Amino acid sequence: MHDTPPGEISRGGDAGTYRMTVDLNVLDHLGIHLYSNIAAVLTEAVANAWDADAASVDIKLDPNAEWIEIIDDGVGMTVSDMNEKYLRVGYRRRDEDAEHGKFTAKGRQVMGRKGLGKLSLFSIAGIIDVQSARDGEAHGLRMSVRGIHESVKNNEPYYSPDPLSRDEVTVTKGTKIVLKDIKRQRLGRGAAALRKRLARRFSVIGELHDFAITIDDEAITTEDRGDLPITQFLWTFGGFEPDLSSIPKMLEREQLPNRFEPWPDHWSVDGWIGTASLPKQLDSEDTGNLNGIVVFARGRLFHENILDKVNDGRLYTKYLTGQIEAEFLDEDDKPDIATSDRQRVQEDDERYAALLSFLRSSLTKVEKRWTEWRRKHEVEKAKETSPALAEWFDTLPEGFRQSAETLVAKLSALPVDEEEDRKLLYRHGILAFERMRIRGSTEEFVSSVHDVDKLLKTLADRDALEAALYRDIVRSRLEAIKEFQGIVDEDAKEKVLQNYLFDHLWLLDAAWERATDSEIMESRLIDEEVITDDLTEKERLGRVDIAYRTNAGKHIIVELKKATRKMMLLELQAQGQTYVDKLKKILLAQGDPAPNIEVVFVLGKPVDDEKDNPDRVKASMAAVSPGSRIVHYDSLIQGAQTAYSEYLKKSKELDRLEEIVDRI
Repeated sequence: MHDTPPGEISRGGDAGTYRMTVDLNVLDHLGIHLYSNIAAVLTEAVANAWDADAASVDIKLDPNAEWIEIIDDGVGMTVSDMNEKYLRVGYRRRDEDAEHGKFTAKGRQVMGRKGLGKLSLFSIAGIIDVQSARDGEAHGLRMSVRGIHESVKNNEPYYSPDPLSRDEVTVTKGTKIVLKDIKRQRLGRGAAALRKRLARRFSVIGELHDFAITIDDEAITTEDRGDLPITQFLWTFGGFEPDLSSIPKMLEREQLPNRFEPWPDHWSVDGWIGTASLPKQLDSEDTGNLNGIVVFARGRLFHENILDKVNDGRLYTKYLTGQIEAEFLDEDDKPDIATSDRQRVQEDDERYAALLSFLRSSLTKVEKRWTEWRRKHEVEKAKETSPALAEWFDTLPEGFRQSAETLVAKLSALPVDEEEDRKLLYRHGILAFERMRIRGSTEEFVSSVHDVDKLLKTLADRDALEAALYRDIVRSRLEAIKEFQGIVDEDAKEKVLQNYLFDHLWLLDAAWERATDSEIMESRLIDEEVITDDLTEKERLGRVDIAYRTNAGKHIIVELKKATRKMMLLELQAQGQTYVDKLKKILLAQGDPAPNIEVVFVLGKPVDDEKDNPDRVKASMAAVSPGSRIVHYDSLIQGAQTAYSEYLKKSKELDRLEEIVDRI
């Protein structure tokens, strides 16, 4: 004791003044409530068997879900081993066992590290019997959640399991664990599902590693993982060499680099990444969702799905699966970065960041090759299913063919109930592609096709933008042009033009394809006597008709003169100026102070100045309003006849396209 003068504070303390204690309540957090499914729990038991140099682990499930039995033929435990290693929470074998801490007697890398895995058994069972035999000694104990809780309630410093009687101990080699008082809601879907899920948690199963796991006497194999058998395209790292018989659907394969150059020499990645032909193949009730990349270290699951952390939302990721080994994540001389349940890792570690960076780089190469291979194989498959597709590809210019093949590859991957529905997708896809080709936006269209709903929305949006399909435009123009072909005399010209010109203003200007009229504006123009229903005989001799149209903010007045009437330039300029002035007056009242107006005169006979002084004609029309002009019946007919050959060609292409689409 130190004497402290009155009014002063004693500072410091004797050795032993402080001590940290661990309450038994910790067992609740580290075991009873840490794990949530049977596969994760049994992974810990199997890992312990591996560390015990077992050649086999046999798991048996009671049909009535009353018990689960796990038996291994490993080295077993003495009573001392049981107390000092198995029952000691937090026993770190790699650090504390000088002889076989890091490598077993067989030379295996030890999987266990934290010394917490055995507690996971409590998350699915209320009672646990553990028997073990070593050096001719067999013994066993019984632990229970109720017993642990009693010890906690009584403030006991430790929990003492109950010894099993001699009659209850049946093991003669290795270790036997029996789980009782099972929490049935955590058992999953039974033996078949458990076999598949355990298969994806270990990469050391099979003769090569002298390690067998059986469930109800049926061995777990690598095929139980369910991923390689559905793999269409495969990318491998390092020394991974799969049995080709296990990949019956594989069409393409590529080897990728297994490390970054700046990495330490002993850092590398082994394993594989693959893609299925359809995303739905990766979803299995028994196996779980295979759309992910599992990471192993020392032969056991280290990270359940690192693909989630890549943050890549591109289409190809929906097809991905894979398993990679990254031993550098679990080095003996580096901190343990696995979480307590050993399903994930602490993400701020430099090793994990290095692996993520490597994976992102590798997946960039995978995506590029996947796109090429998908287009190649899916297009060939589609051609076999619908031979007419091959004919369509042949009609396309080289620059569009690759986009078209990508479109068909994507359509072939969309989920449909019946194959006839897929053919319907092909039909609509071809028509949409042809429309987009005219618009110059095929790449935008192809890139938007990810699923059926998005495809239908895209097509609906394009329908809203297109007033009519290009084939409808072609047909309507053909009808009008055929009428012009029949023109023989001047009267017929006027009749045809009067009937068709105002409905087909593209004959005057290709940009006026969708020009529309306005009944309200026409009534105002009648009021202003620009358009009139009451023509005098003299007026009837001078003109055929006049019409008003609008197009994309442009106001258009078109006047047809009789083909036999000779017009003077000043006369046309005066009439045009009158039309413009009166139209501007109407539009100003409607809030448009600066309208864009064009006046077009359609004549049969040329104006004298057109030949002798064309600049004067041009200036006079510009004085009416910018863009105003004179055109002639004959030039319209000649232009239509010239265009006819092009539209006839388009019509033949359309007929062929429709014939192709109908045969898909």
